[in-house]
Amino acid sequence: MIALDFGFGPLEAELWRVVFLMTRIGAALLAAPLFGTASVPPTVRVCLTGALAVFAAIWLPPMAMPPALLSAAGLLAIAGEVLVGLTLGFVLQIAFAAPPLAAEIVAGSMGMSMAVAADPQGGGQTTAFGQYFNIVLVLIFLAVGAHLQWIALLMDSYRALPPGQTWLGPERLELVLSFTGTMFLTAVRIAIPVTLILLLVQILTGVLSRSAPSLNLFALGLPAGVLAGITALIVTAPMLHEQLTDLAGEALAQTAAVLE
Repeated sequence: MIALDFGFGPLEAELWRVVFLMTRIGAALLAAPLFGTASVPPTVRVCLTGALAVFAAIWLPPMAMPPALLSAAGLLAIAGEVLVGLTLGFVLQIAFAAPPLAAEIVAGSMGMSMAVAADPQGGGQTTAFGQYFNIVLVLIFLAVGAHLQWIALLMDSYRALPPGQTWLGPERLELVLSFTGTMFLTAVRIAIPVTLILLLVQILTGVLSRSAPSLNLFALGLPAGVLAGITALIVTAPMLHEQLTDLAGEALAQTAAVLE
């Protein structure tokens, strides 16, 4: 597998085979929103990557490996493995970007855009509702076993895109870019029930301010908007559950579409 020989024979060849398999798996876990977050220790991620690589080396059929990793062909093969892994993780990342975007729309309508908190997944800042949507999506994703199905698709990628044939091509790259449109559509679908209720509240507040000019519009509108938004989130919670469940299934479908 490499130009060096440490004298361990077949054991050394199997070791470098596992290391080669770890490149795709490690890149996918690094780009995925569940496994690549800052809250997951690197040690845990490396151990999980090694365990999945050992599983792939044992259970998957023999695949053509580059004769030497420290060569031009070997480095090119590693780059292809990293490209496939990052693409599979990025597709999942696109799906998980829809709830925070919907939260930005809801928070802006409620006048709570300044109520931000640290985002453990993206490393930046997100609104309080973004944290709520993210937690619900992660719980649903784990409850329906979507993380196991995504790992199964990652293992199946070695059959669809074996080493040495990892160039995705313009069709697959264009397909990945088209998923961003689906992400925006999903975000609007999640936010539109609450946004419509807040729109009615703002119209009612405007009518009251016109009929009674002595009322303080800002003192009346902000508490009413926050109260109406929280009530709308509680009322539309079953709908949110259905939409996020569909989003988890759509994320897996998009990942599978890349491997077709």
